[in-house]
Amino acid sequence: MTRLSIPDMSCGHCRASVTEALTKLPGVTALALDGEARIADVQGDAPAEALLAALNKIGFPAKTLPL
Repeated sequence: MTRLSIPDMSCGHCRASVTEALTKLPGVTALALDGEARIADVQGDAPAEALLAALNKIGFPAKTLPL
């Protein structure tokens, strides 16, 4: 699992955009978002770099967090 902090994920539309971007990636098997904490837990074997790049591409810079 990879845990991501996504500070700009502040509304329902933002969460939908993040969900779409991350679930399209190869290796992502499940996704759980916490909108209040602005955290995404990504299951699967997609590399963290790919997750971060996908989010950055849609305007949501993120960083990985320790589990």
